[in-house]
Amino acid sequence: MSNELDFLSRYAVLGKMSRRDFLGRAAALGATAAFANSLLVSAARAQGPVKGGILRAGMQGGESTNSLDPALNLSQVPFNFCKQWGEFLVRLNRDGSLQNRIAEEIGSSADAKTWTMKIRDGIEFHNGKTVTAEDVAATLERHADEKSQSGAHGILTGIDTIKVDGKNVVVTLKEPDADFPYLMADYHLVIQPNGGKDNPAEGVSAGPYTVAINEPGVRYGGQRFANFWGGDEMGHADQIEIIVINDATARTAALQSGQVHLINRVEPKIVDLVKRVPGVTIQNVSGRGFYPFNMFCDTAPFDNNDLRMALKLAVNREEMLQTILRGYGTVGNDIPINSAYPLFPDDIEQRVFDPEEAASYYKKSGHSGPILLRTSDVAFPGAVDAAQLYQQSCAQAGITIDVRREPGDGYWSEVWNKQPFSLSYWGGRSTQNQMYSTAYESNAEWNDTRFKRPEFDAMLLKAKAELDEAKRKAIYRDMAIMMRDEGGLIVPFFNDFIDATGKAVGGYDPHPAAELMDGYALAECWVAA
Repeated sequence: MSNELDFLSRYAVLGKMSRRDFLGRAAALGATAAFANSLLVSAARAQGPVKGGILRAGMQGGESTNSLDPALNLSQVPFNFCKQWGEFLVRLNRDGSLQNRIAEEIGSSADAKTWTMKIRDGIEFHNGKTVTAEDVAATLERHADEKSQSGAHGILTGIDTIKVDGKNVVVTLKEPDADFPYLMADYHLVIQPNGGKDNPAEGVSAGPYTVAINEPGVRYGGQRFANFWGGDEMGHADQIEIIVINDATARTAALQSGQVHLINRVEPKIVDLVKRVPGVTIQNVSGRGFYPFNMFCDTAPFDNNDLRMALKLAVNREEMLQTILRGYGTVGNDIPINSAYPLFPDDIEQRVFDPEEAASYYKKSGHSGPILLRTSDVAFPGAVDAAQLYQQSCAQAGITIDVRREPGDGYWSEVWNKQPFSLSYWGGRSTQNQMYSTAYESNAEWNDTRFKRPEFDAMLLKAKAELDEAKRKAIYRDMAIMMRDEGGLIVPFFNDFIDATGKAVGGYDPHPAAELMDGYALAECWVAA
């Protein structure tokens, strides 16, 4: 079977057999869909990347308020575009390991408190200057500054000192942290000349493309960087372009017509329809992303934990998973962690829909009157429908939810992390500690539930310093229970990342960390035909 499948996969890559026919033949030979798809990816890469042309993506998640300053990266378009022009110290591999980029080597002291990063020689910024240890140190300093509004600020609060020693950047932590190298993969930490202190929104780094077009909320473009240090591993197209298409129907139509080569955020409810489009391939992968309902724990009426508990128990998770995500995901348990993370606390009881118990907590809270929930089409695929479905399940517990549909443009700057009850999305992080530090540590810039508990912060610090995995897992379990029972986070489900590619795209290989190959699709794919 193996030899025949190898032959057929090469035949399909050459365009002499449709993908649908290949998958049908593979199934007839006893191969799973996952295995058959992996053969197609391998066969495409074996043919070698095709150089040249323009590779275009149609994307949801762009706003007129977006900036090229990586510290302010928030929604999907800035996330993806920064990975075209930006370069990082390290990068997360598909298996969860780290790939060294600007950092050639990373080592630590025995107590994991002092970390030394050797900076690779010969990497050039787009402005012609050489990347130095001083640039790396300045980047970390800018994002770690107490006045910084960086989305990475929360994960860098443990830094005590940052020093340069020749080609090395030496970081000393206030407390040991065995996960420190993983923090450096955070997508805000683009290495910039002088750390971006002079002009953070200039769009200059050392990635495979230079910024050629910057029209926030409309489109972005990149030109292949001739002196890219990574050689032929990225930057196959001469030019890349992101067209902001926030409307799901328009985005799908753009892919079908060939206006763009790939799109993000295919809505689960139309996946089966998109699969029938000739030449279009659905690219989905499960991972750590989740779609939460966020309550501000410090703002009435959500400062009442009985009310928060009522709202958590009023979620019909299974119904929402099947209705909104069509099964492309798994149920959540009101914590931002799932089984995709190492040391996941898998023995915590799964919360289920219980309208009677929800009604009891609601009565105990003393609250009366409608509760306003804000949502938008851009929050996540099906977010408006999810809010309305939640409204119905809450009604069974005697809780009145008013759903307000907010405009997409400005949702991430004016609603998310500004209003006390709203829908959102998170793409997950490299480690549990990083996820908790980014969004749930008391002083984190992106603490979008205003969950501020000194006991939780203390456990977070303890987990960072604990090198014994069994003990660390126990700490994570305690943290998860505290957040599940006292936090402002409602997690109905974890989502699959669902993208789609056209027939002219080669080299697509889904990544469990985030959509569009963890943001690298435009840099690593090519125009195949």
